[in-house]
Amino acid sequence: MGSSNKKKKEKQKDFQKPKFKVGKAKPKASNFTDTSFKSKAIVMGHQSLSTTAPDVVQQFKHSLSLASSSKSDKQRKESLAYLTTQLSSEPPVNPIGTHAILSKLLPLISDSSTPVRSQLLKLFKTLPPAEVRHCTEQAIMFIRAGMTHLSADISNDSLGVMEWLLDAAEDGAVSCPGGWVKTLNSFCAMMGWQVATSKTGWSSAPRSGLRAKDAATYTRQITALSKFIETGLRSETEIPEDESETWDSIYRIPRDSNAFEYLNLYGSRRDEEGEIYPSREARQRVFERKFLEAVMKGVDEARKQGGPTGRAAAVLDRVLQDGMEGYESSAAVDVQDLLSLW
Repeated sequence: MGSSNKKKKEKQKDFQKPKFKVGKAKPKASNFTDTSFKSKAIVMGHQSLSTTAPDVVQQFKHSLSLASSSKSDKQRKESLAYLTTQLSSEPPVNPIGTHAILSKLLPLISDSSTPVRSQLLKLFKTLPPAEVRHCTEQAIMFIRAGMTHLSADISNDSLGVMEWLLDAAEDGAVSCPGGWVKTLNSFCAMMGWQVATSKTGWSSAPRSGLRAKDAATYTRQITALSKFIETGLRSETEIPEDESETWDSIYRIPRDSNAFEYLNLYGSRRDEEGEIYPSREARQRVFERKFLEAVMKGVDEARKQGGPTGRAAAVLDRVLQDGMEGYESSAAVDVQDLLSLW
């Protein structure tokens, strides 16, 4: 009985109005903060003040560093936007060169943020194509990594970068070391087309009953592959022979920085995938031996889908016919087969 009366009195305390005595201050709240102090100065650590603003070169380098290493998606995107503005101005502001920019920003092809990847492609399109051609091998390596990424969005956005590189470097993208065979392998792996290989080869189930989003992605992949194959199997323009240039090529020292790179005299031995295929005939030969059958099967399956996918497959079929026109398969022993015996 006593305990119940005690509980009633405790509950009644919450509803009783406190009686304040005259002249006595109101009790302070439990979270009261004393703000009565005064200070003549506010000290902020790690602050650097200067009357002169940083010059354009320092701002450019700082933005490039933020774009390549910042942990914030928003900061990377804003830094890329600033660099794009500088590179697209008249005259363009590029104090460190195209090679240094690509070396820093190419890893962002596989960035997890979609706005960052979109802004990155806009920046790439402002770079001069003549300078991009010198970085083709490095660029296509990062593009292949993005194409085979587990994320469908990153893989799809990498195709846009591939199309930019094909426009900028043209046949340099297919004639650099690994540019032809390795990239075709990446396309087939991304699209699920089985390549005729040895026991170590891979295969995947055929695509059937694609959803709308998957069909759009598949169409985009076929379109990018068509552009890549068209670039690699395009008819080479015949340059009229100049007698003086012929003698110069025989007796004079080449002016190129690495004129005998295709011989690979001092580098590590390349396999078939990492080899250079400088001519259309060489690319036709390896394409016919390794990829033609798989690509033709993929084209037939895609045409059965109809719609945009079927139309893209029809374009790819025409590209294959034009690219392999005039090529005759030889039954002779291939050079690569002889090298494999060595």
